[in-house]
Amino acid sequence: MSEAPVAEAALGGRREATKAANRAAILAAAGDVFRDIGFGAASVRDIVRATDLATGTFYNYFPDKESVLRALLDEITVTARARVRAGRAQAATVEEFVSGGFRAYFEFLADDPATLALTRRNAGTIRMMFGEPTLGAGTEELRVDLEAAIASGALPPHDSELMASAMVGAGVEVGLKMVERDPPDVDGATVFVTSVFLGAFDRLR
Repeated sequence: MSEAPVAEAALGGRREATKAANRAAILAAAGDVFRDIGFGAASVRDIVRATDLATGTFYNYFPDKESVLRALLDEITVTARARVRAGRAQAATVEEFVSGGFRAYFEFLADDPATLALTRRNAGTIRMMFGEPTLGAGTEELRVDLEAAIASGALPPHDSELMASAMVGAGVEVGLKMVERDPPDVDGATVFVTSVFLGAFDRLR
């Protein structure tokens, strides 16, 4: 291999590393700003000021502050969805199936200080963004798990699409209320929503 392609590859690698570092710096700064003063009060200038980057560099990665919040929520949601699904996968009973997912989600919100602070400060904005594709993907994953539980006989037949929407919606709303309390009551929130949906499944039998 000639030296030119090697040099070009090295240069390309450095460029990609720089891009990744710049994007990460913007996201980290935005997270701090949104936690400190809230999404509504924050501006792109506030975010840029919290980095070593120029304003023009920000716009190479994001068109506005809303897109930055979406990217932050996407990262949070991917992790939350994995933990929630793992919580359901360990279930041996209907109660564990219901409570496992809710508890995993509520613990995720409460256990990470950065996520807790971001959610507390921006609950209204996050609620409005709930329909975003990444945020809504957890609903489809739950629907698939409900269908599998129906097929195995663990759950009674029901409209899994409606049930998944109801369970995820309740989880999000109760989670947002939970994080407003100090300290967040994970056990209380889990028991509450679990009892609601266990009652629903009992009525379906």
